[in-house]
Amino acid sequence: MKIGKYNLHFINSGYFSLDGGAMFGIIPKPLWEKSNPPDINNRIKLATRNLVLTDGKKNILIDTGMGNKWDDRSKSIYEIQQNTFLLIDELSKLNIKPDAITDVILTHLHFDHTGGSTIVKDGKLNPTFPNAKYYVQKKNYDWALNPSEKDKGSYIKENFLPLNEYGNLVFINGEEFFDDEIQLLIVNGHTFSQQLIKISDSSNILVFCGDLFPTSSHIHLPYIMGYDLQPLVTLEEKKKILNKAVDENWKLFFEHDPETVFATVVKTDKGFKINEKFSGF
Repeated sequence: MKIGKYNLHFINSGYFSLDGGAMFGIIPKPLWEKSNPPDINNRIKLATRNLVLTDGKKNILIDTGMGNKWDDRSKSIYEIQQNTFLLIDELSKLNIKPDAITDVILTHLHFDHTGGSTIVKDGKLNPTFPNAKYYVQKKNYDWALNPSEKDKGSYIKENFLPLNEYGNLVFINGEEFFDDEIQLLIVNGHTFSQQLIKISDSSNILVFCGDLFPTSSHIHLPYIMGYDLQPLVTLEEKKKILNKAVDENWKLFFEHDPETVFATVVKTDKGFKINEKFSGF
């Protein structure tokens, strides 16, 4: 897929699992298990799907997945399916080396979105992409430094503090255009100042949904994660984005759906639903 000057590529930097009840909040299991079957521990399979934008000059990566800095206990809890650091391996298939990444846009600093941002080298934490600028909302960074007791386990400082220490981190304040094709949209329900990435030209609009719509199942309005700090805010944000997606035929890119890469949506008498699903570009 090409939008504006950018060629778009998606990569999967590994799978992990989270509790299905937590992923779907108040929704009864007999409903959500139809589309997201759980394992014996009630966990559902999730992808860490990243987006890469290239134009011959820039190599832009959106989010960095789980990373490979996990101990055996954590790997077991989250069923992390990684034998190697797959993010780098998948980038190599696009002939992109770590030092060729020019920009990394982070939706927010939860461990499954920025775990691959740093890597241990010679016993020390370093930016995985040494020549890149990493972009994150300043409000989300500030929250990540002092999260609440509810969400402090989602913010692992070794994933993002070294970026600031090495001078790779760039703070964004609010919604703005990254360039002519890329716009950053702010949502606050899941965590404070998560940024969605809207990529558009005169004929195509694709939105990297982060954790507003982690999977295609979350298109249904009441399907809101138990992890969200402000679920009623999430509800209103979902309505706003989905109405625009219907009116302007947006393609919604799902970071965590194990099968569906992106989809279009329609609005019916019973609410919003998936129109077409796509497993690739």
